[in-house]
Amino acid sequence: MSAMTRTVLLALDTSTEYCSVALLCSDSSADAAAAPPRTWVRHEETGAVSSTRVLPAVRELFAEAGLALADCNAIAFGSGPGSFTGLRTATGVAQGLAFGLDVPVVPIGTLLACAESARLNRPSVTRVLAALDARMDEVYWADYAWDDAAREWCAVAPPSLGTPGAVVAPDAPFTLAGNAVAAFGARLGVAALAEAIDEAALPHALPVAFAALRAYRAGHTVPAELAAPDYVRDKVAQTTAERLAARAAQSGEGVR
Repeated sequence: MSAMTRTVLLALDTSTEYCSVALLCSDSSADAAAAPPRTWVRHEETGAVSSTRVLPAVRELFAEAGLALADCNAIAFGSGPGSFTGLRTATGVAQGLAFGLDVPVVPIGTLLACAESARLNRPSVTRVLAALDARMDEVYWADYAWDDAAREWCAVAPPSLGTPGAVVAPDAPFTLAGNAVAAFGARLGVAALAEAIDEAALPHALPVAFAALRAYRAGHTVPAELAAPDYVRDKVAQTTAERLAARAAQSGEGVR
């Protein structure tokens, strides 16, 4: 009988107004199917102060699981896109923990986490258009297809930023995941083409952890010093003139 191999992975996501932390412990052996991982989660609405809550949440989860931080094999984090401040928080905490433990880091895109969440909610899902409100009248979006043979997502269209009308629909039946449809309604034209809409499939540490476990086992990790946010957008806010122009465009009036 082959010896059991245990993988302990900590996942963080602070890309939204939530502080989301998940601890995953997976036992597997070469001659037996892996049992479902055990998971512990904290997902709390903290607004702009996730940085004050993330480390206490980490300590709580390890205590609840009866594990020590030193048991960790890797640190995963939601790398973006999302709140600039939140992405820097998750990146910094993941780097600090990984340096201290001498373990690798697993960056997981937040749009990929939405696709993973949609599949966790409904395992039959194999094509996901993830679309998140990017503010400034724009959408973060990406198109993912599940490869059943590889047991992994394939990015048909990588993470992009555009107007609601510029989001491209997949060429196959798809689930629309994320909060863009709630933010933009009919202006997000692809919503009318979706086979299903999963507004609950949002950035969250649990889907980050599941996606990161596969990445870790495949060797897709980075050293702590190379962990970095994926902003997608390189601009954090609109100017006053841009905000006025956007409001005028929405109302169909010229700026006076």
